[in-house]
Amino acid sequence: MISKIAEEVLIKGTAYENLRNLTKKVGARLTASPGYYKAEAWGQQALQEAGADKVYLQECTVPHWVRGGKDEARYYAGKDTKGQSLDVLALGNSQGTGPKGISAPVILVNSFEELENRKDEVKGKIVFYNYKFNPRFVLTFQSYSDAVRYRGQGAARASRYGAVAVLVRSMTHATDNNPHTGGMNYNDSFPKIPALAVGIQDADKLATSITSSKTVKLFLKSNAKMLADTIAHNVIGELTGTEFPEQVITVGGHLDSWDPAEGAHDDGAGCVHSIEVLRALKAIGYRPKRTIRVVLFANEENGLKGGTKYAEEAKSKNEQHIFALESDAGGFTPRSFGFTMSKERIEKVRTWLPLFAPYLVWQFNDGGGGADIGPLNRTFGTPVAGLQPDSQRYFDIHHARSDVFEAVNKRELELGALNMAALIYLVDKYGL
Repeated sequence: MISKIAEEVLIKGTAYENLRNLTKKVGARLTASPGYYKAEAWGQQALQEAGADKVYLQECTVPHWVRGGKDEARYYAGKDTKGQSLDVLALGNSQGTGPKGISAPVILVNSFEELENRKDEVKGKIVFYNYKFNPRFVLTFQSYSDAVRYRGQGAARASRYGAVAVLVRSMTHATDNNPHTGGMNYNDSFPKIPALAVGIQDADKLATSITSSKTVKLFLKSNAKMLADTIAHNVIGELTGTEFPEQVITVGGHLDSWDPAEGAHDDGAGCVHSIEVLRALKAIGYRPKRTIRVVLFANEENGLKGGTKYAEEAKSKNEQHIFALESDAGGFTPRSFGFTMSKERIEKVRTWLPLFAPYLVWQFNDGGGGADIGPLNRTFGTPVAGLQPDSQRYFDIHHARSDVFEAVNKRELELGALNMAALIYLVDKYGL
């Protein structure tokens, strides 16, 4: 059966063309933007063409953040009155600077510990967090987990001590200068100050200037703002189970993306992976015992409202969710799956591992899942898993303008879909 799945995906697969249509005809899909609603229509059509027994929308309330135009930054060292430009992007959910921008002295800190030690120097200044991706982590998601706190918490922690804005080194170990945006959070106890990310070449340039000059001033301009909450939808397609239709297996990715690029790897790849699972199983004539439900989740990037709504509605309907799988780590070569489930279940799943070796998956790891299916696990204790592709290039493009269709390899994308379809088949056939 897995050989049949592989032949279907590798020879007749539609994931790559689906991704081309999503990225080139829809493009960026920031929550509540016109692009997002175009993506909802794309998702419904793609699921229908894949052969879903039914396709429908699930409404959810989502935040509506807008960038509002081009973000700008310049720094002035010493007596320089001309200034040097910096490549920057406002962080998602950040407040803007106002139309005139903000000019203030800049203070360089390399960690939250340094911020605490220098807190009396912060008032009236722009805090520049220059915390670097740790190159010691071979698994690059560990580098991201380590560094992302400066993006998420940096503004709130600096605002506590009177900072007027923050600039954050981008969450990447790439060698280019593309800034990487991403979600951030405020603490309602302190003023909401603007927060922007800067490309790493410019971050190094700015850091060098600060350490070699007595005075450096920074100008930031962002038109970002948060509008009133609005409505968006999870896009859902199902293959109805033949024996246990009340038992649900979820497979999905998130439909929204950040606005600088096309969201090809994050998470267009996960969406087309999931649609291809349904299409391939239907195409080979497999009739699932349980209901296989593909969910293209809304608003993962700056609110997680789609995943939260999905779990809430499942609870209100008393649905029986036996497993959930997510792809949200890019369309690169699959290496492993990560599982969050009981020891007994993962021991059973590991007996299937030899079936995946011909398709380049050699590990089933403890711990894994995805942001969108996390609420299912927390609500029901549903066993969850996440596809874990090779991550070495993922943070080169993550949340940056370089996350485009051309960065996706067709074969690598198809291998991800193939392995996901095989796992869904096995869970459906043999249970957990």
